[in-house]
This record gives sequence, C-alpha cells and structure tokens, in this order.
Amino acid sequence: MEKTPRGTSVGVDDPYAVVERCDHVTDDGRCGYAGQYAGMDPEFAAERRADDLRCPAADPHGEWDWADCPHFRARQQSRECIRCGLEERRLATEGEKPLLEEHHLEYPDDDRKEMSHEVSVYLCRWCHAKVHTSWARIDDDVGPDPEAIAAAEGRRSRELAELSFESAAERYDPD
Repeated sequence: MEKTPRGTSVGVDDPYAVVERCDHVTDDGRCGYAGQYAGMDPEFAAERRADDLRCPAADPHGEWDWADCPHFRARQQSRECIRCGLEERRLATEGEKPLLEEHHLEYPDDDRKEMSHEVSVYLCRWCHAKVHTSWARIDDDVGPDPEAIAAAEGRRSRELAELSFESAAERYDPD
C-alpha cells in the first residue's frame, strides 16, 4: 500500500484507481489546462492544440493513462467521505472542526522533493484516522462510525433549530 513521507498508510495501492477524471478535462474531453495555462507549459499546450486540445488520457481509446499526463490533477468534488459516505455538515457560525478532511493519495518519491500530481479525496475524520493508523483502506465497504453519525446529527439538529421561526414577541416576552 502507498505510504506518506512519514510512513503511514494512505489506504490505497494505486492512487489513480480512484480517479474518475482529471480536474482539467472539460465535458467534451478536451484539455482545459492547455487552454487556460498555455503560458505555463507552451510545449505541452502546442501539442494539445495540434490535436484540437483532445486529452489523450480521457479518451477511452487514448494512448495515455492519467499518470502519463504532466499536468494531471484530481480532487474529489463531492463533499462526502469516499469510504463511509458521511456528508459534510458545516455551520458557518461555529468554530468546530469540519467533519471531512482532504486526504492526499499521491506523495512525492524520495528522489523528487515535490508532488508529481495531486490526487486527493475527502475522508471523514474517523475514517481518516483509521486509514492512517491501521490497515483500513479507502475502498472498504463500511458505514459511518457511530461517533461520526452523532456529530453529523448534532449539527443537523442545530441547523434545524436555526431554521425554525420564532417571532420577536416570543423571544422577548416582557413578563
């Protein structure tokens, strides 16, 4: 299993196995990076423009895998734990820790001191701890931890309480 620079597990053998698509790929399979950031890598952008900006990794018959693209990036867009399905509940007025944390699956090699790609997903705090401190995998078929459910329901109750209407006369009874 892949490891962090500190040697803890990331919960997956192949970070690219959980990738649905690159963040730069448009809905029609074109490379958005080459279109938007052409000045950052002119040679790469020229190659993509010569091929009508087609992404060779997104094309089912393409010649690349995600790992072959020098500008690949995949960050989970949905705000739920990829392992147990717990949904994020954030209260804007509260200073509490978020229920979900970003979990990086791709780390630099020892030879390179920088990340080659960014591959990240969201894990709830409870699954995140299990993945880093045990043999738990991000693709385990599990339900949310009871403590996670309690924390989410506590936030949901506060959300509903904030939405309830109470007239000023009821709130500030002169008696």
